[in-house]
Amino acid sequence: MPQTAQIVVENATIHFDKPYSYLIPEGMPVRPGCRVTVPFGAGNRTRFGMVLALSESGDISRLKPVASLVDARPLLSPDLLSLVEWLHEHTFCGYYDAVRTLLPPGIGVELKYTYERAKDAGPPEDLPPEQQQILEYLNGRGKPVREETLLAALGLDAESPSLRALCEAGAVIKSQEVRQRVLDEKLVMVRLADGITELGDITDVKITAKQKAVVELLAQAGQATLKEVCYFAGVGKTVVDRLEKAGVTHYFTREVYRSPYEVRTAREDASALSLSDEQQAAYRTLCELADSGKPQAALLYGVTGSGKTEVFLRTIQHLLGSGRGVIVMVPEISLTPQMIERFHRYFGDRVAVLHSGLTMGERMDEWKRIRDGGAQIVVGTRSAVFAPLARIGMIVMDEEQEATYKSEMSPRYHARDVARVRAASHNALLLLASATPSVESFYRAKQGRYHLIQLKNRFGAARLPDVTILDMSTQALNAASGSLSAELIGQLRQNLENGEQSILLLNRRGYNTLVKCSICSAVAGCPNCSVALTYHTANGLLMCHYCGYTARPDETCPTCGSKFRRFSGAGTQKVEEELRELLPQARVLRMDMDTTMARFSHEKHFADFSAGKYDIIIGTQMVAKGLDFPNVTLVGVLSADSSLYAQDYCSFERAFSLFTQVVGRSGRSDKAGRAYIQTFTPENPVIALAAMQDYDSFYESEIENRRIHLYPPFCDMVGIGFSGIDRAEVQAASRQFLAQFAAFASAEYSDLPLRVLGPCESAIPRISGKYRWRMAVKCTFGARTRELLWRTVRWYHAQSRNRPVSLYVDPRYESSI
Repeated sequence: MPQTAQIVVENATIHFDKPYSYLIPEGMPVRPGCRVTVPFGAGNRTRFGMVLALSESGDISRLKPVASLVDARPLLSPDLLSLVEWLHEHTFCGYYDAVRTLLPPGIGVELKYTYERAKDAGPPEDLPPEQQQILEYLNGRGKPVREETLLAALGLDAESPSLRALCEAGAVIKSQEVRQRVLDEKLVMVRLADGITELGDITDVKITAKQKAVVELLAQAGQATLKEVCYFAGVGKTVVDRLEKAGVTHYFTREVYRSPYEVRTAREDASALSLSDEQQAAYRTLCELADSGKPQAALLYGVTGSGKTEVFLRTIQHLLGSGRGVIVMVPEISLTPQMIERFHRYFGDRVAVLHSGLTMGERMDEWKRIRDGGAQIVVGTRSAVFAPLARIGMIVMDEEQEATYKSEMSPRYHARDVARVRAASHNALLLLASATPSVESFYRAKQGRYHLIQLKNRFGAARLPDVTILDMSTQALNAASGSLSAELIGQLRQNLENGEQSILLLNRRGYNTLVKCSICSAVAGCPNCSVALTYHTANGLLMCHYCGYTARPDETCPTCGSKFRRFSGAGTQKVEEELRELLPQARVLRMDMDTTMARFSHEKHFADFSAGKYDIIIGTQMVAKGLDFPNVTLVGVLSADSSLYAQDYCSFERAFSLFTQVVGRSGRSDKAGRAYIQTFTPENPVIALAAMQDYDSFYESEIENRRIHLYPPFCDMVGIGFSGIDRAEVQAASRQFLAQFAAFASAEYSDLPLRVLGPCESAIPRISGKYRWRMAVKCTFGARTRELLWRTVRWYHAQSRNRPVSLYVDPRYESSI
């Protein structure tokens, strides 16, 4: 019986996005998880597709055949194919968007078309001039011509009627080929031809002295790279070429995996790690959960510096012993260098790395090495959760509360949710770890849905730092610095004298955060976004941190013509300058987006700081968490208030976590640590609790607030966003969506608990020239709620009047709207 394939295609509009049945041509080895090309739509334009499943079908009369097979072996395993379905349903993305998310960017392919004159076609007669011109051009070519070359030479476009008519008439043959965008890295290898094992086996070819050296080398080594053969035999490439032409040697290629990290062997045994009694108990519990043979979830809640990583390492070694792999996620690229170094130390080349700091070729090769079983441990950022490990024993999310685990682009997934799905499909352990867990995770642990494992003490002789809250409203008007208090400057000077290091956190980059006219109060704003421009001294430009717009500061106010302009607000650049003036002997390192754009800049900067080449780091939140520098004994939090009052219900949670984490960078060894938090609202309880490192009290306060106001974890929050270039159209589209959503809900889903907030303008109404509106739905995010949302989304996209306004659905919305 003929076989058919269920295939999802790229670039399908949302109301036509579904698996389609295609006929598999006889002899084509199509399997689930392979990419194919298929004819799609009324015009049968060739598109890429992913095979989800195979089936047998009796009625094939109306089915189109698969055009070609792209992959000789499946790229996606059955559990990753099921994840495509899950991402589509739960994040409201297109099927092929989900496929792209699961694959490394370097493995992408593109279709290339060529044209040639049909050999049996007669001379053109009575053809329109344009068709004659095409045939004459192709006549002069001895081989097929690429589409882009042909179109450019004759000034045609890809939909040219003349070109299409010639193809339909058979006068021109159109062919397609699939090309990989990033090519595999291959080595040219050399071996002796079949039947030749030593010099004496060569009887019918005269061998020169240099050729003899090559043959003897290969007889001893078996095979070698062409470069190695030429080097060790002391010959040029032409010598080996002549042997290959004579049939004595044979060339072949071997794929090599590109990696930015040198191949290493393990230098230490993880089982030799010394664990405290608390850590040992946590390790035993995790091993029992991982060996239970069913999906498990645990929250490892430990104070900063309690040694959570050592517990990971011991548990991972236990899992490797039973042939199971592990995924370890960190929230930011800046945290990967230290983590990777530790994992390489204990597990060597069994570790693979996945993050956006790698080139596309490196990411593709690491992905292949994981898929082919060459690595059993994957360390990376959010996307590492999709690593193609065949048998997962544990997925670790370090600093699980961090917002960077949530994707803000389609598909809008949270790595924690994906990890939960993957752990369930592999009967694996999901381990969430943090000193400041997310309120939702800690609530689940308190409810017994996660196993709660606690580490209450810092490891070894380390103690939690002493924390001082500094009231910046009492600082003198003529103070030496507008950003650094006199007390903090004194502490920095003391650290310099003691040969100890300091970390300063300021979550604003740039020099001045506001440029304002002193006469009319007009603010220098971005013409594309509803935000003020930030002044950067490094390039002397005003910059928008949302769309990238840049401009030189005006000499006069464009509104009133005044020359009196006020530059205010401090970013990391300004604090760096003040530090150099106040402490000229200090070696200051600034770390923010501007200084870490270069490849491997995080690794270099942190390695230099660890080696003692700098005394002070001033940086954004990339310096606040997950880092371990034994000589850091002082931490300062500048402008703490800016983190407290964002327009969402998670602002206090994020601020508490940030303060607690950065304070925890101090005193992590045998030296006593101290921290200073600068604020204009010292009475704020979040700051006080962070200073005391009292997460439990903060949680009790925060969970009660969310219970009263009905925020997660007591409900789910789904956000719906609208954007377009015309404000009135965006506003109208959002209200139409709400009206249809309410109509569907009242008619067929009246049993669902729903509360709708909005629609209203977003907190930043305009970004990159597009106006933005939003609404939120408090609900239980079950199957029927998703069905209601999908029905409304498909209705919205089917309305032609809504085409200028894009729509997205965010299943994990965090705004207080």
